[in-house]
Amino acid sequence: MTEAAWVEVTVCRVEDLDNPGCREFRIGEGDWPFKGFVVRRGDEIFAYQNYCAHVGHPLNWQPDQFLTEDRKHIICSSHGATYNIDDGLCIAGPCPGKALRKVAVDIREGAIVVKGPDRLR
Repeated sequence: MTEAAWVEVTVCRVEDLDNPGCREFRIGEGDWPFKGFVVRRGDEIFAYQNYCAHVGHPLNWQPDQFLTEDRKHIICSSHGATYNIDDGLCIAGPCPGKALRKVAVDIREGAIVVKGPDRLR
C-alpha cells in the first residue's frame, strides 16, 4: 500500500464558527479517511484528530458536538474523558495525562485550513 499523502483542507470561515464552537472535517475518501475537528475559542483555533485518547473511537455522537455544557472543555461523549481546548490534555475521566492528537491548523484570509494525511492506512 502506498504511503498517505498530506493534504490541506479548508474547514470553514472563522466567522461561521461559534465562539466557542467546533466543526468536524474529513480528509480523504474511502473506508479510512482522516477525521478531525477544529475548536474556536476567541481569536484562537485549535485542531485535533477525532480520536479519543481513552479507547480510540470518535469523541462525538452528534455532528460538531465536542464541548462540555459550559463550553470550556472538549469531552468524549462515551466515557466522559475531558480535555483542555488549548493543548488537548485529558484533565478528568478515564485517561488523565493522555492527550488528543494535534492537527496542523492555519488561518488564511479568514478561512480555517487544516493539514493531515488523506487516509489512516
